[in-house]
Amino acid sequence: MPEITPTPDIVASLRADLLEAGYTSSAVRDTWGALADEAVGHGLRGPALAALAGATEPVATLARALFLGSPAAVASVDAALPRTGSAGLVALGLAEVTAGEVVPLALVRPQEYTGGEWWIASDLDEAAVGGALPTAHVLGVGGASLTLAGLQLPTPVARVLDLGAGCGIQALRSASDTVVATDISERALAFTRLNALLNDRRGIETRLGSLFDPVAGEEFDRVVSNPPFVITPRVAGVPAYEYRDAGLAGDELVRAFVTGVGAVLAPGGVAQLLGNWEYRGGEDGLDRVRAWVDASPVPLDAWIIEREQLDPLAYAELWVRDGGTAPGTAGYAALVEAWLADFAAREVTAIGFGYLLLRRAASGTPTLRRFERIVQPLGDGSLGTHLAEALAAHDRLTVLDDDALAAATFVVAGDVTEARHHLPGAEAPSVIELRQGGALSRTIEVDPALAALVGASDGDLSVGALVGAIAQLLDVDATALAADVLPRVRELVFTGFLRFT
Repeated sequence: MPEITPTPDIVASLRADLLEAGYTSSAVRDTWGALADEAVGHGLRGPALAALAGATEPVATLARALFLGSPAAVASVDAALPRTGSAGLVALGLAEVTAGEVVPLALVRPQEYTGGEWWIASDLDEAAVGGALPTAHVLGVGGASLTLAGLQLPTPVARVLDLGAGCGIQALRSASDTVVATDISERALAFTRLNALLNDRRGIETRLGSLFDPVAGEEFDRVVSNPPFVITPRVAGVPAYEYRDAGLAGDELVRAFVTGVGAVLAPGGVAQLLGNWEYRGGEDGLDRVRAWVDASPVPLDAWIIEREQLDPLAYAELWVRDGGTAPGTAGYAALVEAWLADFAAREVTAIGFGYLLLRRAASGTPTLRRFERIVQPLGDGSLGTHLAEALAAHDRLTVLDDDALAAATFVVAGDVTEARHHLPGAEAPSVIELRQGGALSRTIEVDPALAALVGASDGDLSVGALVGAIAQLLDVDATALAADVLPRVRELVFTGFLRFT
C-alpha cells in the first residue's frame, strides 16, 4: 500500500477542484440515479459504473475514480481536477498512472452530516479491492462512525481526544478547536491529516500510540473513541485488521478504556465510545461493564446503553464477511469456526453492542448510574443534543430535594404523544403510554395520575400544585401520591418527556 502524503499545497488544490466540480453527495446521487445509489450502499458497483459509462462531466469522472475506485482516463481526471491533475493524486498517494489511466489507490468520498458535508479520504473498500481487505486497511465512513458522530455532545469544550482516530471522522466532528487524534496506525493518522486539510479543519494534532500512552499525564474535556473493539480470535490464520482489532483478547480493549479513561479526563469531562462486551457463563454483559466502571481508580458517572445482542455464530459471520470473506468462499468456514472456538473457550453465550458515556465526577462522587437496553429504532434528530440535555437535567435534578422538585414547573417536550388502549366496550383505558418521537424513542407506561400530571404540565402550575389537584380529583391522599409520583417525574425529566421551564 502506498504511503499517504498529505502535502498542504496539493491538498488545497484538490479542495478547490472538488468545490469547483460540485463533487457533493447529492450531485453523485443525481449522476448515477437512485437505484445505482442504493446498490452502492450494498457494496455493488456495477449499476453505478453502467450509469456512468460515457459520461464526461467532472462529477461523473470523480464519482468513477474517487467514489468507486475505478480507473479513469488521465485526460478526464486532469480535466475534472485542473489544479491538482492526476500528478497531484499520485503525489498524495491516492492514485497511480498506468497505460494512460489513473488507477485509484484510495477513495475520496463526499459525506453528508447534519449541518454540512465533508470529503473523506480512506483506503479502497471491499467492492473496489474485489476481495479480502489488507490488514492495514484504513476504513472510511461506516455506520459505526456515523453513529458515534451523531452521539457526540454538541457542547463546545477546550480540548478533545479522539482515541483510535482512523481516518479522522470523530476529530472532524468534535466541538473543539484543539483536538489530539491518536492511533496505532501511522497510515490512519496520515489519512486524518489529509482529511483535516481537505476540509479546512484546523487544530487537529496527530500522535502515534496505543490507548492512553500518547497522552499520559494530560487531561481532556472530552474523549471520543470508535475503538477497534471487534472481538477477534488470537490464533494463526485469522487476520487482525487494524481498523477493528486492537490485538487484545475478548472484550479487554473496552475494559481497558473504561478503567483507564478517568486518568485523562478533566473534572466534569465526558468520554463517549462504542463497544462490545461479552456475556460469559451466565453473567450479564451489562454487569461486566458495571464492574469495569466500578474498578476505575477515578470515580466515574456512567450511562451505558446496550443496543443489540448477537449470538456467537451471528457475530462471527458478521465480522468474517466484514473482512471481505464471503460465505461459500475458501476459508470462510475455517474463520467462523475459529471465532466459535474462541468464544467457547470463555463460555461466551452472547455479545452485546452499545454506547458508553462516562464522566469524571466533578465533585469526586458519582451521581449517575444507568445501565439499560434500548433496542427499538431511534427517532430523528441529534442524539448528541439529547444526551447533553439529559446530563444537564440530571445535574439539575441531583441538587433538588423532593420539596424543591415539587416547587418546580415543567412543560411537555414537543415530540411526546400519548396513546390509550381500551378493551372493547370499556370506558377506562387498560394501558396508557407516553411515546417519544425523537431522541431514544422511549415508550413509558403510566397510570392515570402520572398521565394527568404530564398532560397538565404547561409551565403554569408547579408539580406540587398539580399533585394536589390530581389527588383531590382521584380522591387519594396527596402525600402518598407525591411520594409515588415524584421519583417518576425525575425519570421523565431525565429521559426528556418533561422539560424545566
